[in-house]
Amino acid sequence: MHIASHGVHGMGRAILTARTTCAHILPVRCYGVTSWQPCLSTRAHRNSLNTARHNHVTAASAEQATATTEAPKAKSQQQKKQANQKGGKNAGGKADKKSELAVTPKSEDFARWYMDIVREAQLASNGPVTGTMVIRPYGYALWEFLQSYLDRRFKETGHENAYFPTLIPMSFIQKEASHVEGFAPELAIVTKGGGKELDEPLVVRPTSETMVNHMFAQWIQGHRDLPLKLNQWANVHRWEMRTKPFIRTLEFLWQEGHTAHATAEEAEQEAQDMIRVYAEFARNVAAMPVIVGRKSRLESFAGANSTYTIEAMMGDKRALQAGTTHNLGTNFAKAFSTQFLDETGVRQFVHQTSFGMSTRMIGGIIMIHGDDMGLRLPPQMAPIQVVIVPIVKKEADQEGVTQAVDALYAAAQQAGLRCKLDASTEKTPGWKFNHYEMKGVPVRVEVGPRDVQQGTCVVSRRDQPGKAGKQFGVPLEPEGFVTYVKDLLHQIQDNLYAEASAFTEANIVDVGSYEELKAAVAERKWARGPWAGSDADETKVKEETGATLRCIPFEQNSSNLTCFFTGQSATETVIFAKAH
Repeated sequence: MHIASHGVHGMGRAILTARTTCAHILPVRCYGVTSWQPCLSTRAHRNSLNTARHNHVTAASAEQATATTEAPKAKSQQQKKQANQKGGKNAGGKADKKSELAVTPKSEDFARWYMDIVREAQLASNGPVTGTMVIRPYGYALWEFLQSYLDRRFKETGHENAYFPTLIPMSFIQKEASHVEGFAPELAIVTKGGGKELDEPLVVRPTSETMVNHMFAQWIQGHRDLPLKLNQWANVHRWEMRTKPFIRTLEFLWQEGHTAHATAEEAEQEAQDMIRVYAEFARNVAAMPVIVGRKSRLESFAGANSTYTIEAMMGDKRALQAGTTHNLGTNFAKAFSTQFLDETGVRQFVHQTSFGMSTRMIGGIIMIHGDDMGLRLPPQMAPIQVVIVPIVKKEADQEGVTQAVDALYAAAQQAGLRCKLDASTEKTPGWKFNHYEMKGVPVRVEVGPRDVQQGTCVVSRRDQPGKAGKQFGVPLEPEGFVTYVKDLLHQIQDNLYAEASAFTEANIVDVGSYEELKAAVAERKWARGPWAGSDADETKVKEETGATLRCIPFEQNSSNLTCFFTGQSATETVIFAKAH
């Protein structure tokens, strides 16, 4: 399988070769990749997808698939509302039938609902290579908020940004045995450059531990060079078998931190400190409750002594691994001879960590907060926090309403709010309401001529649809308006976190036997219980239930435990769940 990648700026052409075997290394399997079209509910539809798994799915075909699987007569009010968003009513006053089903109800088909939201909220589109995505400006704005927050926190904790090459010699990957074994099925390999066979195959970066260690071995000489704490913002490539935008794609964006320390204790502290930074971002910015814990040996990063994770429950009750840190010990240091002279003049291997969070977090925000009307964005991450929509039906009312909304917009901007004034005349106010609901804008402000006369405006909050979230009589006076909206944004942020926390807590079941775990997993819930099982036991649970050991939580509140699987004495409680 060959994927042509044309060079730029006169650099020529490189051929990415997905090969089933590669000389002198373990078998490398680069699987075919399914398109992003979600699985349909019937066997016939699933079979039809299998025959077309490599076909590119356009937005039009996705809408057609949606239309064919819906009951032709049973249309919910929300679907009719979305029809107006897509095209309004035609000349006869009826909704455009081609646009009636913008978003599949979340409760009906979660996978299709997710794909619909990604499309309709204009977050991403399919790339020309199956399994890749093009992140659209609105989706990229979400990534920029994550990037801005984490970049600041990394620098506050002593890390510096650097950049390493995307092409890695195959010999580097081979140096650390467990690393090559773990990543072999996902490698994309370059075998030609400039029209010629390369002397050594090059791996398109799946992660950078090997490249970083090659450079660390040159940069680190003595104990005064430590600790060395770097971060890289980059793209990586992993040849995934099944893809979904933001959650799992052939290429994705992430940050990867790499540090080197003089002692094992420092490296362990670094790994735990950084997983807490991830948890801080998830909870305080993304309004995402997470469980912080340690991965089992089987679920740890290839080449790590230990891996730490933040696990979040999505709207379908599946787990999402939203960020990980790894204590690499001296494994990579020994493979690359990354050593330093300690204070006594003795050469020692450095102790290392790595950590990463990716665009997968954006998928998590969609799945944990979204509803049938679209995104519900936490105000801390929303590219647009407030949208102002003027409502004018008569020319005589235009001047007064325009002056009022201009004053509100200026006040909001001056107060540091991310505000948009949509005074366009091409679309109706109703269309705009639906559009910004789909985009997940936390606060909508409506101003009409009657509001101007009364000195008030109408404010709607996205996290509470309908009348419950609409407030009349909000001051039109700029200072009072800004005070009200700022407080409301805080309320929305807190409410989204509270809702997600309640959902998570309600769907974690404490189990005392394997049968209870099976029952919990069958109900699509997380199972929490004492564990003293072996790797083989863990594998058996996965094979028989589809659930994996998500983490061993940092917070352990029990003692005198008995393993629910083996009946032996246990010292830790773990969580099993199905995952994305």
